[in-house]
Amino acid sequence: MDISYIINELGEDREHYFNAVAPPIIQTSNFAFKKVEDMRRLFEDEYSGYIYSKGMNPTVDILRKKLAALDEAEDCLVFNSGSSAIFAAVLAHVKAGDHIVSVKKPYTWAQKLFNVILPRFGITTSYVDGTQVENFEKAIRPNTAIIYLESPNSWSFELQDLKAVATLARSHGIITICDNSYCTPLYQKPIALGIDIALQSATKYISGHSDVMAGVLTGSREMITKIFKSEYNTIGSGISPFNAWLLIRGLRTLPLRIQKVTENTRPVLDFLKAHPKVESVVFPFDEEFPQYILAKQQMKNACGLISFYLNVKKIEEVVTFCENLKHILMAVSWGSYESLIIPGCATVSPAEYDIGKASHRMLRLYVGLEDPEYIIRDLEQALNIT
Repeated sequence: MDISYIINELGEDREHYFNAVAPPIIQTSNFAFKKVEDMRRLFEDEYSGYIYSKGMNPTVDILRKKLAALDEAEDCLVFNSGSSAIFAAVLAHVKAGDHIVSVKKPYTWAQKLFNVILPRFGITTSYVDGTQVENFEKAIRPNTAIIYLESPNSWSFELQDLKAVATLARSHGIITICDNSYCTPLYQKPIALGIDIALQSATKYISGHSDVMAGVLTGSREMITKIFKSEYNTIGSGISPFNAWLLIRGLRTLPLRIQKVTENTRPVLDFLKAHPKVESVVFPFDEEFPQYILAKQQMKNACGLISFYLNVKKIEEVVTFCENLKHILMAVSWGSYESLIIPGCATVSPAEYDIGKASHRMLRLYVGLEDPEYIIRDLEQALNIT
């Protein structure tokens, strides 16, 4: 299916709403019926129509169709945050006493789910180095229900061989879930590589304007229906019609924004690699990246996020660099129009800072839509002060 058709036309029955180019926001909590039988039918199968916007909503449906098609998946659910999407995808496929295999250091709230919430129900998690497929195989137990992936992850960008892990999991009857927030469906398609459920934080590239929180799950219609009828509706974590409309708006320019961010990333990467105050950089499409060949095999491209290590001795030097940036904002997240930076040392107190720990000297930069020279000048002046 052509990406231009998906973004501009799919799911948009304009003749049903006055031939408006932009779809309406159906900002309603519930829907009325003229026939008891119609209401009865939807009570039996809420997934088949509109009864209450906690479940299905026409504006959200337009977005669901587009996001499923972009992922080459049968179906999609959109949540009010990426964390909600993770929670539902995992909860739908575990029971008391089950076991999960996860990549090391997954997204913070995925790890909180694995370490704090699931153990209350006797569900355990083993963390493995996901760069080697055999590590997953060694960690599998008779009660393993899920293999949880994040490729690339959002700090040091380790990859997993998605096709190989999917094949391994399927041979053991294990569900695979992959966080695809780094790439979006434009640069990587986990479903096409055999993954059961692809998830992403639509707060980032899909929105593109730092004004919406959202998460996405895509997969088979059977699997998505199962999640809808249990976790999605029970938790009440669906997205609002207005936020769905904002994401539809964000999708219109997604290819252009991704292209611009991709173009901006390379000169910024080259600048950082050449600067004496930068010890090293980490980027999946850099030829020196340890998994560069795998990245080129399963990703169409890479953009936006660059991690780098400052060549410093004291935490104060990291702080000086960050606090002297004039245009790059110090903030979490990525994928929008503005360039952002986050220092690893922000997660530890000054007393805990250890120069021997590379993660304490690491910074993650998101290259936004500004001119690359503008971003580079800001980095350069802050590095020169450090």
